[in-house]
Amino acid sequence: MTGSTHIERRHAIVVDAPADRVFPLLTPLGERRWVAGWEPEFLHPPSGDTQDGMVFRTGHGGETTLWSCVRWEPEHHRVRYARVTPGSRFGFVDVACDAAGPGRTRATIAYAYTALSDAGAATLAALTDDAFRAMIDGWKPLLEACLRTPA
Repeated sequence: MTGSTHIERRHAIVVDAPADRVFPLLTPLGERRWVAGWEPEFLHPPSGDTQDGMVFRTGHGGETTLWSCVRWEPEHHRVRYARVTPGSRFGFVDVACDAAGPGRTRATIAYAYTALSDAGAATLAALTDDAFRAMIDGWKPLLEACLRTPA
């Protein structure tokens, strides 16, 4: 395998809303409210309620990714997902929301990916630190617009 075989990226944004409102939007069901084209297929539980052991599937760009929630700590505004895009990459996604002043939340997003193939290594190589920061920074206006819109 050529190229990057493992990467870790982390970035935080500050959102103008309390964690009790921001964190639910960073779950598979919540992301449907603000991520265009995000349509997870919930395998367990079918309701899509986030919990330890939940499993869901997503499709994007001709790839299918399987996800599982491996740590669910809503009381601390923390969640960890394991994800695999067969034949490409395996990874973990960590989300942590913390107070960043009155009515503000620091949402920290971390990805750790391991390539499973040359195609996966190419995907990892494209997710530079700058590209990852730009991706996460792009979430802030979408989250804040969603928070201004009634559910």
